[in-house]
Amino acid sequence: MSRPRQVKIVEVGPRDGLQNEPQMVPTVTKVAFIDMLASAGLPYVEAGAFVSANAVPQMAGTADVIATLKRRDGVVYAVLAPNLKGLQAAIASGVEEVASFAAASETFSQKNTRCSIAESLERAAAICDVASEKNVRVRGYISCVLGCPYEGDVDPGSVVEIAEKLLAMGCYEISLGDSIGVGTADKSRDLIDVVSQSIPHDRLAVHFHDTYGQALANILVALESGISVVDSSTAGLGGCPFAPGAAGNVATEDVVFMLDGLGVRTGVDLDKVAAAGRFICDALGRAPASKAALALAAKSA
Repeated sequence: MSRPRQVKIVEVGPRDGLQNEPQMVPTVTKVAFIDMLASAGLPYVEAGAFVSANAVPQMAGTADVIATLKRRDGVVYAVLAPNLKGLQAAIASGVEEVASFAAASETFSQKNTRCSIAESLERAAAICDVASEKNVRVRGYISCVLGCPYEGDVDPGSVVEIAEKLLAMGCYEISLGDSIGVGTADKSRDLIDVVSQSIPHDRLAVHFHDTYGQALANILVALESGISVVDSSTAGLGGCPFAPGAAGNVATEDVVFMLDGLGVRTGVDLDKVAAAGRFICDALGRAPASKAALALAAKSA
């Protein structure tokens, strides 16, 4: 299968990228970061999450972030909503899309959401039902599709079963998440081949963490397998509070640089994304994890 001519990048930096940071990021900084990302041409930005402030304190100010944003036409500002309480808060904030999730690993599900996979799917079904009534779209995530920090290898059949259920509930798209970054090109291809026997390619996305430096290779394989939606995080920010050892997401700058080199359209301005990465990294007191961002900074120094 030939790779797509155009790819949609789902920017998860303001949510998945910041949720594991040790220090709190002020609302004004988050809003400025999100606006820079939108102005760079990113069509979809996860702006935050309506989750327990005790469990994920960095997301505590999501309502203020959404209320403060000056939304740009053509940009989807989505939030994570793990349960009905979160969905209700999201709807009250006026967002047009939420993300719901389940894990392909029973232990990770218990650690991450304090419930079983079956219970997480029941929550997702309730979210989809209410969201449908309110004309709010739901995107589904599956965590640990290529490995679990507690159980090791994950059965692809479990991923397929969960994906089928999320799609049947009303999720318009399923993002396959390598939450701990253990996937390799062959394993990623094999998983996508199995899942796509039941789920059409145009209903699938990929979400790779770069723990072992394999994310770009995995994304290339996904593209060649027919996937055209890629999740990424500017500056390579991220990690999961419930996945020990998991590094950040693949960097948006690196993904855009690769896709530009392949002649694949994204509509994203690499220099502007890199500037957004420098902005948020300055606020966090760290250097970007993105190789492309570091190369661009050295080139302009």
